[in-house]
Amino acid sequence: MSKINFAVIGYGGMGSYHAHSLIPAESSRFHVVGTYDISGERQQISKGKGLHIYGSLEEVLTDNNIEAVLIATPNDSHKEIAIRSMRAGKHVVCEKPVAMNTEELDEILAVAEETGQVFMVHQNRRWDPDFLIIRQLYQNRTIGEIFQIESRVQGANGIPGDWRHLKKHGGGMLLDWGVHLLDQLLWLVDSPVQSVFSDLSYILGDEVDDGFICYITFENGVKALVEVGTTNYTKLPRWYVKGLEGTAKINDWDLSGEIIAATGREDVAAPTPIQAGVGLTKTMAPPSEEATEKLDFPEPKADFVPFYQNFYEVVREGAEPIVKNAEVRKVMKLMDDILQSNHKK
Repeated sequence: MSKINFAVIGYGGMGSYHAHSLIPAESSRFHVVGTYDISGERQQISKGKGLHIYGSLEEVLTDNNIEAVLIATPNDSHKEIAIRSMRAGKHVVCEKPVAMNTEELDEILAVAEETGQVFMVHQNRRWDPDFLIIRQLYQNRTIGEIFQIESRVQGANGIPGDWRHLKKHGGGMLLDWGVHLLDQLLWLVDSPVQSVFSDLSYILGDEVDDGFICYITFENGVKALVEVGTTNYTKLPRWYVKGLEGTAKINDWDLSGEIIAATGREDVAAPTPIQAGVGLTKTMAPPSEEATEKLDFPEPKADFVPFYQNFYEVVREGAEPIVKNAEVRKVMKLMDDILQSNHKK
């Protein structure tokens, strides 16, 4: 089948990453023709990479050689560009967060339905190896039924970039990193959200959040803590999950950590009390060696194809999207609820 010609709209960090790494990785299926960016400096960089330079968005949308566009602009511009692109007959891949709120997303999805164009959101962290390991533990019940999930990313560099500090452009860490962790969580736990409680941080003095903690309870009883921090000089584990028969911890993207599982043996001795500060405790004493075992992490395998391969198959073959718009809407609605929960306090 013929290649899909792409234009990249917004040639910053993520736009250039798509243009030179992600889309070319599927070079048998795609060709990046050119880019459009409001920054003359960014356009010159793109030109130096051998890409065609578009002078305006209109020029992109009237180019009949372009079949699809990648939107990697500030968050507040996604809706307008996506709608204009689909009405111009282009398929759309949009960076996340897809929009500023659920209401904007609904407008985009209405146009996708109206035009019949493919609209997909690049929720790329469904392919992260650390997430794939947790997904396998959850699905395979390696440590029994998982009932508590803690998912975190933490750093000490503050809010990145320039526009991400501004509310009007959709800045803040809930929209920047929260969208990743919440998408992973909702894709993992196949149950409606029952309740949400959140605490957004504004400690750095910006008009948008520099981090947040939220507590989510699902109708199936699973509870989750999701945290993003930009003022953490030492980190907590990327993942900490508790099952009825064990506990798993992944420290960071290097996949260091451990799985400790119960052996289920009935002939093990009771824990021996230990000295704890100025007192004794048996409750917090480590289990005997016979009571637990250390397991290896499963190999982080995805049982689904890469994002751009899937996009091609959706466009050319009518395949089912891995990132479904209904799933994206659930994430957007959850972020709206997290903001509302914080404001009610």
